[in-house]
Amino acid sequence: MPINFDKKGIVSKILTFSCVDGPGNRLVIFLQGCNYDCITCHNPHTINHCDDCGDCVVSCPTEALSLKINKVTWDESRCTGCDKCIEVCPNKSNPKTTIYSVRQLIELITKHHHFLNGITVSGGEATLQLGFVLELFKAVKASKELAQLSCFIDSNGSLSETGWYKLLPYIDGAMIDLKAWQDATHLWLTARGNHRVIQSINLLALSDKLHEVRLLYIPDKTDLLSEIDAVSKYLSMLPQQVNIRLNAFQHHGVIGDALMWDKCSEEQMQQFSSELTKRLGREVLVPSIYT
Repeated sequence: MPINFDKKGIVSKILTFSCVDGPGNRLVIFLQGCNYDCITCHNPHTINHCDDCGDCVVSCPTEALSLKINKVTWDESRCTGCDKCIEVCPNKSNPKTTIYSVRQLIELITKHHHFLNGITVSGGEATLQLGFVLELFKAVKASKELAQLSCFIDSNGSLSETGWYKLLPYIDGAMIDLKAWQDATHLWLTARGNHRVIQSINLLALSDKLHEVRLLYIPDKTDLLSEIDAVSKYLSMLPQQVNIRLNAFQHHGVIGDALMWDKCSEEQMQQFSSELTKRLGREVLVPSIYT
C-alpha cells in the first residue's frame, strides 16, 4: 500500500483532545474550505480560502499578520488567538491556516497517541481535500504505533459515491449532517440540495461505516418537526447502532441574518426529541448545554 507522506493539506485548526467529535478521546483536524454556505454555520471562517485582501492585517493587535508581496502572512509566535482577524474577514476565511504534510501530522498524532482512541477529520468540509485525507488515514492504518486508533470523518455528506468508495477501506466511521428533509429547505439553509446527503447516508449505512446522523433543529425555520413522520420513517430504516444526534440551534459563532433567529430552547428540543423518539422507538442523543 504506497503512501504519499508528502501529500499536503490546508488545516484551519487542530485539537489534540476532544470528547465531542466522535467516540472516546480524539485528535481532531479541521480542514479549511467548504462547498456549503450554511446560514447557520458556527465556524464560517472555515468556508473559503484566504484571498489575501489584507483587510485583517490592520485589525491584528499584536502585528501577527502582515502583507508581504501581496500575500497575508501569519506569525504564530505573535498570535494571542483573539480572532479579531476572523471577525473582520469579508470572505468567510481564516488567515491563520497552516499547510501540513501527512508526515508532519503523523508525527503529531504519534506524540499524543497514548491518550487517544482515534482521530477525526472535520472542517469546513473535510472531503474537499479527499486525497490528503486518504493518505493520512492510510498512514495511520499502516503504522504499528497508530493502527489501533480509529479514523473518523465528520462530513456534510456531499461527497460522491466514487469518493466514498475510495475512503471506505480506511475509515472506521462517519458522522453526517442532515440539515433539512425537503430539498428546497436544505437548499435555502446550505445553498445545496440534500440528494447527495441522503445518498451518502444510505451508502455508509450499507457499508457499516455510518456512526452518526446529526439533525440541527431550528424552531420555525427547519422542516424537521413539520416533516417528522417522513424523517422518522427514514431514520427508522438505519441500523440500530447508528446514533441519531439532535443539535439545538444556538448563536455561538453564527454571523449574519441567523443571529436574529431565536435559539432553540431546552423545552423546544425536548418536544422535538420526544416526538422523534416516540416514532423511532429508540433513544436519540440530545444536547446537554444550552446558551
